[in-house]
Amino acid sequence: MLNFIICDDEEGFRKIIISEIDKFMMNYDVEYKKHECECYEKKFETLARKEMGFKVYFFDIKTKNGSGLDAARFIREELDDWNSIIIIVTAFAEYRYEALSNRLYLLDFISKFDNCSKKLKETLKIVYKQYNSREKCLNYEYNYIIYKIELKNIIFIEKEQDSKRCIVHTTYGTFKAPFTLSAISKQLDKRFLKVHKSLILNVDKIREYDTKENEVLFINGMSTNLISRSGKKELIDYVTNR
Repeated sequence: MLNFIICDDEEGFRKIIISEIDKFMMNYDVEYKKHECECYEKKFETLARKEMGFKVYFFDIKTKNGSGLDAARFIREELDDWNSIIIIVTAFAEYRYEALSNRLYLLDFISKFDNCSKKLKETLKIVYKQYNSREKCLNYEYNYIIYKIELKNIIFIEKEQDSKRCIVHTTYGTFKAPFTLSAISKQLDKRFLKVHKSLILNVDKIREYDTKENEVLFINGMSTNLISRSGKKELIDYVTNR
């Protein structure tokens, strides 16, 4: 899922960015969400820390409470997030050199007073290309929406009861997929282990495995004991040897 996080203390300008996002995304059947922040405080920090898929930040350099460059530094250095896209959109064009020379891997620096709408459209095209070229994903279409879920964010996949669909549990939500476990497994890699005819799990997301109770605890606190005898053997081999 694409997540656009807009941080600007001018509500009117946040609406301009949101309008450009909506107009651009109308061309694609891709699920996306927009999140607004007036400053770089609690709400922003919560969004930055939260697992929610692919993030695109639009930062103003100066707000009443905080700096966009400090926020970018927080994302890159403190959170060690070098995958999210950061775009500066500001009225303070004099900060351009400082922003682009700080090794914060900013995608663009856009002036609010220099063909802003046009440049937002151009930048959104680059954003979408990067979104499509990211690391290996589970790709499918369901109810006319195209989903691209990064494999690293999948915790486990289970067969929906009395259905040919699957339920994909991720670090940022749960999604339905219109095919069987056998079909979905063709898009997965070696980090995924089928431990039951109705369950595939991501071994990288296991926190612990209680062999006595035959229960797996995942990093997000969810758990399952849907593990067959043969699946248990493979799981023990994995946990023992990792």
